Amino acid sequence: MITSVEITRHVLVPKHEILSEGEKREVLKAFDATESQLPKIVVSDPVIQLIGARSGNVIRITRKSPTAGEAVYYRIVVEK
Repeated sequence: MITSVEITRHVLVPKHEILSEGEKREVLKAFDATESQLPKIVVSDPVIQLIGARSGNVIRITRKSPTAGEAVYYRIVVEK
């Protein structure tokens, strides 16, 4: 029997959020980076599709960490 799972609720999938344009500018300024310098995530990623992110969006990924408690990562959505 195959059951479907809401992937954003799975224990191994961290929280993904689309940043607003203002938040995106703040992150780029804080890291003194350009969009091309951010790590990438493809638009075909299942979570990216589910949250409705588009190419050029910056995603905040919040993961649980045994040492830091919580770790935040940023990725830019790309076509491929």
